[in-house]
Amino acid sequence: MSNQQIGAQAELSALAYLEQYGLNLVRQNYHCRRGEIDLIMIDQDTLVFIEVRYRRSAKYGSALESVNHTKQSRIIHTAEFYLQQHPAEYSQYRFDVVAINPIKESINISWVKNAFQIN
Repeated sequence: MSNQQIGAQAELSALAYLEQYGLNLVRQNYHCRRGEIDLIMIDQDTLVFIEVRYRRSAKYGSALESVNHTKQSRIIHTAEFYLQQHPAEYSQYRFDVVAINPIKESINISWVKNAFQIN
């Protein structure tokens, strides 16, 4: 399986997981020249920008640890662009991370709400 296929599968797993908790998909793989946001979903009255991270091993850090300051900054700028394009639709928003780590024959999904904020 290619890295793109693995990433797409991880996003589908994250999407299914979040839908079980009542989130509704607005947009998947939102692109602009500033960057990409894997999933944009609604959690009750809050717009949620979600970064999905998958790691085959923790040799170079966990999936969650891979969302460093640089990655957070790209996500924030992309989200700001999205909000400019959809100005009156959402009054509240947050940034979540879904980290997926394989454990033997299954996967472990960790969902971190409000993983980071705009400073």
